This record gives sequence, C-alpha cells and structure tokens, in this order.
Amino acid sequence: MVSKNIMRTFTCLYSWVKSADLTTESLKKPTGSSVNNDYKWAPERAAIICFTSGTTGRPRGATISHLALVVQSLAKIATVHYDERDVYLHTVPLYHIGGISSAMAMLMAGGCHVIIPKFEAKLAIESIQKHHVTSFITVPTIMADLISFDRMKETSEQLETVMKILNGGGSLSTNLIEDATKIFPKAKLLSAYGMTEACSSLTFMTLYNPTKDNHYHQLFDAKKSNLSCPGGVCVGKPAPHIEVRVRVEDSLNAGRILTRGPHVMLRYWDEIPSKSSDPGWLDTGDMGQTDDCGNLWLIGRAKDRIKSGGENIYSDEVEAILAQHPGISGIVVVGVPDPRLTEMVVACIKLKDSWQWSDLSFDHSEKDTVNSLSSEILRDFCREKNLTGYFCSFISISSHPGLNTFFSIIFIYLCRFKIPKKILLWRNTFPTTTTGKLRRDLVREEIISQTIFSSKL
Repeated sequence: MVSKNIMRTFTCLYSWVKSADLTTESLKKPTGSSVNNDYKWAPERAAIICFTSGTTGRPRGATISHLALVVQSLAKIATVHYDERDVYLHTVPLYHIGGISSAMAMLMAGGCHVIIPKFEAKLAIESIQKHHVTSFITVPTIMADLISFDRMKETSEQLETVMKILNGGGSLSTNLIEDATKIFPKAKLLSAYGMTEACSSLTFMTLYNPTKDNHYHQLFDAKKSNLSCPGGVCVGKPAPHIEVRVRVEDSLNAGRILTRGPHVMLRYWDEIPSKSSDPGWLDTGDMGQTDDCGNLWLIGRAKDRIKSGGENIYSDEVEAILAQHPGISGIVVVGVPDPRLTEMVVACIKLKDSWQWSDLSFDHSEKDTVNSLSSEILRDFCREKNLTGYFCSFISISSHPGLNTFFSIIFIYLCRFKIPKKILLWRNTFPTTTTGKLRRDLVREEIISQTIFSSKL
C-alpha cells in the first residue's frame, strides 16, 4: 500500500502498443490496412462526461467523444510539443477538462506521469525537484501559489528542468509572467483559451520562449494587430483541427465567439440540445473579435456584460485598468441593479499588504507619498489613465537581468461611463470554483445583499 504522501511515478502507454518503441514519430505514421481492431463504442461514441466549472451557476455535464479527446491531444502535442522525454506533473485534478486533456496528450506522447494527492505549492516544488519534472499546467491561482512559496523560502531557486508550462482558466497578469520566468527560466510559457464543452483548449498563445531571440515574440505579433474595436485580451490563434469565428453583433466587429469541429461536445448530459442560430457551431458564451493577424481577442463573458445607461460594459476591460494600480492585489468588477442606469458598475478590490483603505480625501501631493487608497483616488487613477476616451497602449516593464524588456500588450476601450460608480474594499477571498475560477455571480449576490446603492449619473 502506498502512502498518500508519497509521489508515484509511472510511464503510461496505450494498451494496444505491442512494443516498447513508442515515439512521437511512430504515432504520426499510418497503421496500415492490416490492423483490425474490434472496438466497442459507447452510445454516441461518448468517452467521458466532464462537468463544467459552474462559474455562472450549476455545473453541467458535457458529453465528450473519443474523437474529441484524440483531436485535443494532437492539438496539444503539436502546440506545446509534448514528447516521450517529458516528465509531466499533474497539478490540476483529473475531473477537470484541463487535467484530463493534458493527461491524454501526455499518454499519447508516451511521457512519464508524476501524481500528487492534491495541489500544494510545497509538494509541487518538491516533486519538480525530486522527479526532474519538465512540464505541467497551471491556472493563475496555481502559478501565484508557486511564486508565493518560492518567495517565502530563504533562498529562491531556479527550477531549470521545467521546459513547458501551459496556463489556462484565466489570463496571467504581467507580474505573474515576469516572476514565473525567474523561477522557471528555461520554460516555454503558453496560455490557452478554452472551455469544457470544447474539450479544453481552442486557442494558444506563447507568452514567453527562452529559445527565441525575442523572448516575447508572439506578443509582438499581436502588437501589429489593427482592431476596429480596441479592447480585451489577446488569446492567440486557433489550435490545429479547430475552427473559431466571431458572429459580429455590432458595427465594431465584436460579437459572440463560436467554434465547430470534432472537438465539440456531443451534448449536455441528460439535457435536450437547444436550437442554435448557427447550426453546427457551439456558442461559447464569450464575446470577442479577431484581428488581421488571425489572433482572437477575448472581451469577456456575454453573461458578464453590464448594461449601464444604454451602453455595454465588460467586466474584464475595467478590471484590466484598475489592476495596473500598484496598491491593488485583486479586483472583481460586476454590475448591480440600478433604477436609472439599469445596472451600475461596481468594483471590489483587495489591497496589497503595505496599503491602507480610507474614505478620507487626500490632496495629490499626499496621495503620492502615502500608501492609501480610496474610491476617489482610484477614480482619479482611471482619469489619469485617460479612461475618458479611446486609447491603445503598450506597457513596458523592466525584466530581470539577462532578459529582454518585457512588453505586456493591453488594449483598452473605456469611456467615462465605464469608470466604476462604486469601489468597495473586499476583505475576504473572492469566491471561486474547486478549480480556482472566479464565481463572479456570488460576488454580485454578496454586494446586492449587503449594500443599498443610490444612483449617480
């Protein structure tokens, strides 16, 4: 019997492999007509029922086919470049589509799997060192925990065996990316955008590649974009075998993100499929647009759209600006009911340890020297960032020695009405799902239940 605190390392191969000579190249070769496998398929050729994270309500069971898992595995092998030399650390649970799809990709590539009972930063770091881990996947909270644990140690270590890190479940902040490159200096850092209903990743983007002269080369590709509606976060290009398009809903070429292909789920389990206005296409529920370089830009969830004074406001675009303030460690923007505006933009913030919250007024000279924040100070910050009109900026952040200057590309499209009417200090942790995704709906419910707002235009 193996103690749950002992990591187990094993190599997994498909049961139908008759020799030990499994390589990535051999998987690419046709098997020929002589192979006669008598497969027994489940109804609808369903392989698994994987539940969504439930970020907007009750989790739903997505019925995923065998073909979807194969296509997703091939996409990850082609993009992340998993192979038989990899030692893969399971940092996310196997009931999550990201954990399942990455595990399947590593099974197909013939790599080695390292299992830990559950993710803990200390246990993960120890596993990386003990087993010489080369690859793993993260969500922003996992990356933040790894960085925080590394900082708490007396001497920070560089984990140079790690060569591939794939992030999903939300974008990494510029600070997290920069800190990650210090701890994992030899790792190629990629970000994926996807969903359970699409068997994980739809698009991929390289955030950092130490083997390239320009370490942040794909970000500069996005820099050349010519968007008619600057806004949102670039999530890269569609993966192989995956089709993505935007159903334009306004004059600015932004709309709902759709996808189709063999990766799409069969249906929600025990639910009658709803009729779609685009047969064959899966509506992701996200809003976005594409640029002339083929990149997809994610604006936000359609359900997170705030209707205020007849205008559309997306939480992500407001959060991206306020997150630039040096005193803010976390932020969530929601819309709450308002009798005049329909919805009012409300920002909930968490402060960094060295900052204090005050509703008192500070003059500008005092504001520059005292680590204090208030609603008015943050609204002034928005105005100083020119949030009264349209702009497109590239923020240059000094990187650690030996690396090129790091450019984080932030496109913002904000007007005066998008500046939060209310800014509240959030003292507890923001509610999340079991996989670390934000439950914005619970934040909204908490605000509504405890606060009475007066409308201000």
